[in-house]
Amino acid sequence: MAVCGDVGAASLPSELIVHIFSFLPPPDRLRASAACSHWRECLFYPALWPELRLSLRVSLAERPRLEFLMRKCGCFVRELRVEFAADNYSPGSAADPCGSSSPPPGSASSSQASEPDGQHASRWLDVLKTYLELVLCVLSSIRNNRNLQKLSLFGDISILQQNGTITNTYLNKVDPGGKKIRQIQQLFEEILANSRQLKWLSCGFMLEIVTPTSLASLSNPVANTIEHLSLLDNHTPANTTLITAIEMERFVHLRSLALDFCDFTADMARVLANNNHVPLHRLSLLVHNTSLKNKTLDKMPEDEDWKALTRNSANLRVYMMAFDVKSEDMLRILKPSIPLERIHFDSYATCVSGAVVDLISRQYDAFLTHFILMNDVNDMSGFPDLSDNRNEDPLVLLAWRCMRLSLLAVHGYTVWAHNLIAIARLRGPDLKMLEVTEESIDFDQSELADQDVDPVHNLIEQVSIGLSRPWRAVMDIEMFSVFTEPARHFYREMQNFSEGI
Repeated sequence: MAVCGDVGAASLPSELIVHIFSFLPPPDRLRASAACSHWRECLFYPALWPELRLSLRVSLAERPRLEFLMRKCGCFVRELRVEFAADNYSPGSAADPCGSSSPPPGSASSSQASEPDGQHASRWLDVLKTYLELVLCVLSSIRNNRNLQKLSLFGDISILQQNGTITNTYLNKVDPGGKKIRQIQQLFEEILANSRQLKWLSCGFMLEIVTPTSLASLSNPVANTIEHLSLLDNHTPANTTLITAIEMERFVHLRSLALDFCDFTADMARVLANNNHVPLHRLSLLVHNTSLKNKTLDKMPEDEDWKALTRNSANLRVYMMAFDVKSEDMLRILKPSIPLERIHFDSYATCVSGAVVDLISRQYDAFLTHFILMNDVNDMSGFPDLSDNRNEDPLVLLAWRCMRLSLLAVHGYTVWAHNLIAIARLRGPDLKMLEVTEESIDFDQSELADQDVDPVHNLIEQVSIGLSRPWRAVMDIEMFSVFTEPARHFYREMQNFSEGI
C-alpha cells in the first residue's frame, strides 16, 4: 500500500490511522490492524472501543483472547456486555448447561442430570472451573474503570444450578472453601464502589456473583443516577433477596428494572410509585418454580399496588417469564392492573391451563404483544390440549381479543390446524412472528378424511394467505433460541425491552 511516493502505510500519523479505524466496524478494524505493528498499536486507541460485546464459550481456548481484549480495553471501555455459555454440549439433552433451562427436581431430565456419569462429571468440573476463571478475568480487568457506564453480565450454566445441590458438589471440588467465589463477589463490589458514571447494571444467572450486600457498595450519587437495574439469579439461598424496598429508595432515576418476581414486593411497588421516583417504563419479572418453593407470594403486589404504580408510571410495560410455574400460582400472580405486554411460559413438569391463557387474553388485551408457550416434554406422543372441553380454543380467543399481538410462539401444546388458520386470519400481517413447531400441529378427522385435499399443504397455504406472507411450521427447533435457550432468550429480550423506552 503506497500513500505518497515512497511513504508507506506504516508512516501514517497515529491520529490519521485512528481516524481511518473509526469508520470501520470492529471485525474490519481487526483485519486492517494486521497491516503492520504500527497499525496494531493504534487498534486499541480508547476512543475506538467505547463499547465491547463478547459472547464467550466456557472453554480454555477462549481464555487467551479474553485476556488480551480485557487487558487492552478493560481500563477504558464505557459499555461492557459479556455472555458466558458452556461449550461442547448437546442442546436439549439432560446434560445441556446452556441450552434449555434446567428441569425442576423430580422430572425425568432432572433425575438423569442429578446422577451424571464419570465422564459428564469430569466435563462439568472443567466447565465450572473455567467459568470461574473467565469471570475473574473480566472483573479483574475493569475493577479500576471509573468511567464504566454500562455493565451487563450473563452466564447460563443452568445444569449446575438445580436447587444448589449439584452446584455445591462441583464448587466444593473446584473451589474448596469458596475462595474464588468470595474473590468474584469482592471484585464485583469493588467495581460498584469505584464506579462514578454507571447508569446500567445488569446481572443475569451469574453463579453467586451478586449478594444481598452487593448494592450497598454503590455510592448514593451513583445509585441516584442508575437508569437500569437487573438482578436475576435462581441460585440465591432460600429467603434471600438481592435488593429490598428500602434499598430501592436510593434508585430514584430508575427507568427499567428486572427482578425475581418474589423479590418484587408490595413495599417495593409502593416505593416506585412514590413521586420522588421518575416514572418506571419497563419492568421484567422472572417467576421461577425454585424461587416459589423457597419464598412466598404473600408479599407480592396486590391490584391496588399495581394501580398506584401505573398512576405514577403511565407508560409502564411489563415483561414476565414463568419457569415451570403451576397454573394456580399464575392465577394468583396475574393481577388485572398489570400492564402486561409480554409473557413467556417455559415448563418441564407443569402445563399452562386454558384458564390461564383465557385470563391473559381478557385482562391484557390492551397491552399484550408477545405470547410464548413452551412445554419441553419428554413424551412426544401426546401434548396437552388447551381447547379440550371448550367451545373456543384459548389461543384463538387470544388472537381475537389482543389486537396488538405481534408474536406468537408455541411448542409442546396441541395446536389444531383449523385453529391455526383462524389465528392467522384474525391477526393477519400484524402478527409479525408465528412460530409453531411441526410436532405441535394436529389435524381433526374431517381434514384427514378428505382425500381431495392434502391437509399439510392446505394448512401452509391458508396460514400464508392469512398472514399475507409465506409461512411454514418450525421444522428444526434448534434454529430458535426461544425454544432451546429460554433463559438466554429472556435475558436478551429483556435487554432490548429495557432499551426501547
